[in-house]
Amino acid sequence: MPMLKIFVGTMYGGALDVAEQIAPLFEAAGYETAILEQPTLEDLTEERPDLALFCVSTTGSGDFPGNFVPFARGLDEQSPALVGLRYGLIALGDSSYGDTFCGAGRRLDEMLEDLGATRLGERLEIDAMETFMADDAALPWAEEWIETQQLTVA
Repeated sequence: MPMLKIFVGTMYGGALDVAEQIAPLFEAAGYETAILEQPTLEDLTEERPDLALFCVSTTGSGDFPGNFVPFARGLDEQSPALVGLRYGLIALGDSSYGDTFCGAGRRLDEMLEDLGATRLGERLEIDAMETFMADDAALPWAEEWIETQQLTVA
């Protein structure tokens, strides 16, 4: 059974809630899933998943949440080759912050791409100013992502 790892970067639990709501969709599509609340670079490099999904909220001035900083720092400092890694990305933010809206997700996307990873489909950006419950936007996106990227293995 292929493995999907969901890497979570969250400050108040919104991104974790999205991950927990989405995981059953991938289980139904034939994946073994793991939600990583304290992700490490080794979770990605030493036991590379068949598919990765990043659910990352943005804090402050476009920063990564505290639980995600060690992972992002590892990516930046170690620059592991991620050629062959397929991933999706859900970025959570607040458009009232202007230029830094979804800054952590956008920065992570650039980092992964620079290391050779391939994003499947478009990045989902969820605006807290427009969507009260992030999973209201994330669930339909994940269903469509599974379908359009032909990710079903069951």
